[in-house]
Amino acid sequence: MVVIRPISHDDLEPLYEMANRAGYGLTSLPKDRELLAGKISESIESFARIGQKPRGESYLMVLEDLKTGKAVGTTGITSKVGGFEPFYAYKLETAVAESDVLNVRKEIGSLKLVAEHNGPCEIGCLYLSPEYRKDNNGRLLSLVRFLFMAEYPKRFDPLVIAELRGVVDEQGHSPFWEALGRHFFDIDFPNADYLSVVNKKFIADLMPTHPIYLPLLAKDAQDVIGKVHEHSAPAMKLLVEEGFARNGMVDIFDAGPIVQCKRDQIRSVRESKTAKVADIVDALSTEQPMIVSASKKEFRACKGEIELLPAGVRLSSRTAMALNAKVGDSVRYVTMRPASAAA
Repeated sequence: MVVIRPISHDDLEPLYEMANRAGYGLTSLPKDRELLAGKISESIESFARIGQKPRGESYLMVLEDLKTGKAVGTTGITSKVGGFEPFYAYKLETAVAESDVLNVRKEIGSLKLVAEHNGPCEIGCLYLSPEYRKDNNGRLLSLVRFLFMAEYPKRFDPLVIAELRGVVDEQGHSPFWEALGRHFFDIDFPNADYLSVVNKKFIADLMPTHPIYLPLLAKDAQDVIGKVHEHSAPAMKLLVEEGFARNGMVDIFDAGPIVQCKRDQIRSVRESKTAKVADIVDALSTEQPMIVSASKKEFRACKGEIELLPAGVRLSSRTAMALNAKVGDSVRYVTMRPASAAA
């Protein structure tokens, strides 16, 4: 059985291992022990803080295999992006040019640099070890962020975004970066991706602020604008099911799409419910899988067997054990899939 819990300092080596297995383009998981250790410390401080409004806190959770005690997946939330280090993106715009003399009318796409200093909540850091990509573990790892938001809504900005990884090959080659970014930064994509985690100032220093006209880019770069990396396609599908939609912006490095949804309109936030644990039994047989979370001492979540009762809910003993829950505790639950996508 697996459980999701806040990350701890003991998870540094598994997290570093995951970062190295993730490939290129997953900016939120740098292949750097020192940076990852800093992320862990920041997350621990965020979980310990009881905030009444988002201040840029970073929450990092891991998927733990209870049999081995090892972290095998990770997922995260930034309560609000921007602030001292702005959130950068390219906004896709279209202008119409006409000539009566040539009888030509053309729609010309362009990219406009956007720097958001007071931005929305962002979800990210999603990675699951390949051998655990089964039994709805990836769905659990993604949706658990929304149960946490539902439990503590005031900690998060009312708008939620996600940057999906764009087209980057196993060698770290990005057609979009080669056609655009390299000309201004004179470094390769993996270097730029890494530096954006260390210090974003170089973006403000060197990124052109004038619109970039798409017809001037190489065709292979134009072709990948707004496209999702093959490994991120399932994550994109899940987010769409949850209510997210493209917002007309892309990542400035690999041109991966950015999607958004109002926090309270996210399916797992909107449909989640809370109840007291009325009973715990050895085993339950349920038709519809649920995600169940408990927050008495520390936030924990798992795929759970749960039965609705007039006075609360009944949990299986293994679900209660994973959540460290007992009779009388409060749990939050939601179905793993929306009714329209149930399978």
